[in-house]
Amino acid sequence: MNHLHTFWYNLRHAFGNLLPIILVVGVFQAAVIRELPNGLTEMLLGLAVVIFGVAVFLQGLELGVFPVGKSLSNAFARRGSLPLLMGFGFCLGFSSVIAEPALIAVAEQAEDISDGRIKGLTLRLLIALSVGLVVALGVLRTLLGHPLHWYMIIGYLLVSCVTFFAPEEIVGLAYDSGGVTTNIVTVPLIAALGIGLAASIKGRNPLAHGFGLVALAVMVPMIAVQFYGIVVYTLFPVEAAVEAASNIALQAGDTAEIITKTSGSVLVGMLIDLLMMLRDVLPIIIVILFFQYAVIRKPLPYVRRVIMGFAMVILGLYAFVIGLKLGLFPIGRSMAEQLIGLDTLVYVYLFALAIGFATTMAEPALIAIGGQAEEAAHGKLNAKHIRLLVALGVAIGIAIGVHRIITGDSIHYYIMGGYALVIFLTWLAPRFIVPLAFDLGGVTTSEVTVPLVTALGIGLATQIEGRSALIDGFGLIAFASIFPIVTVLLYAIVMERLKPAGGDAQ
Repeated sequence: MNHLHTFWYNLRHAFGNLLPIILVVGVFQAAVIRELPNGLTEMLLGLAVVIFGVAVFLQGLELGVFPVGKSLSNAFARRGSLPLLMGFGFCLGFSSVIAEPALIAVAEQAEDISDGRIKGLTLRLLIALSVGLVVALGVLRTLLGHPLHWYMIIGYLLVSCVTFFAPEEIVGLAYDSGGVTTNIVTVPLIAALGIGLAASIKGRNPLAHGFGLVALAVMVPMIAVQFYGIVVYTLFPVEAAVEAASNIALQAGDTAEIITKTSGSVLVGMLIDLLMMLRDVLPIIIVILFFQYAVIRKPLPYVRRVIMGFAMVILGLYAFVIGLKLGLFPIGRSMAEQLIGLDTLVYVYLFALAIGFATTMAEPALIAIGGQAEEAAHGKLNAKHIRLLVALGVAIGIAIGVHRIITGDSIHYYIMGGYALVIFLTWLAPRFIVPLAFDLGGVTTSEVTVPLVTALGIGLATQIEGRSALIDGFGLIAFASIFPIVTVLLYAIVMERLKPAGGDAQ
């Protein structure tokens, strides 16, 4: 009965996360566009499947993944072994990112749009490896008590330098990849590890030292993916890439033909998709079992519940991906097509502002982290103010990203300018706010928002003459991650200046 109550809560949570999107799209359809999009029934069915998939996925995480992950984190913190903690941090970062639904969706879009030149699985493995390495580094930072601002300033200077040399086909995707790595699976696991470590070590502050792992997990994939783009687009000849893409397309066609000729082809296709989902979740299962039995050497508690939890994770992930293809991707592209078809571009900017603000205000991860930050800051921060500032930052960021697509400007200058501003504000901001501000930049886009915003960007780039879906379509998630950092840091700087003399800034 308790599980049914939890599932109902997760179902309402998933619907609440989707409701702002439905309301914003509905208002624009009724008041501005005044016509129904094609394939409305399939879109509504897709949205329902997304809600069901997210609810089942969350239920599975709460039953199987989170309890075991937190238990392992606490066990390693009590042992105090640096190699074990860093090894566990690496494995936790890698396994949680490889199964991230939003990353799976973006990687599939990138492979489709690049005609197979960018490999979706390679992209995900590269991002997961980079997140694993940086979570291990973040664990070391927490243990040593280093301030985060030096890591972020040096890191984003390196990001900007790599951006200067990266091919334009990869820059938007690279920054979006950083934004989607920290989401429904990753944030709770990584945040719990960081805050748990800081709370268990004498002399560490959960606000100053516990936060920051999510921020590092956002930054490093940007560097890794840009290097991947340099290899793919600079070192590999175009002819070889085109030939490889053609071979992939032919193989995919042959496979589809074989499946179509097989009796019960729909069931076979569903079984193959479920097996692919199992492959995505398998790293988390392997990490948990290895550390539980080979390192901690204790039996897994509540085995049946954990098995049921992982089965629900796989089923929910499958339903989520199906719902994306039926609902959220078509809605984003349809809205882009309809808004571009109007006489004025004002409504495109208004839609970007509205969808950014509304979806962020309803983001559960942001609500949770805002509450944790208010508690850890002992009155220095207000959770409602944080949510408003972050939502405003996301709205501004998506609007600026839409403007870049419309004008056709190079993303290089926008991104480098944005992070130059972030670095400058990081230098001025009080130290206690820096880890939280960068973490907030990584949790602003949910598993529902990312696919819609990605589809909106690709749809706009497709509809505007002279724009490339690969070069111009990606990048909106990056803008949605940069500007919340700016608004939160500015808020902290202003509040610090207005504070009466003699107050404690630290």
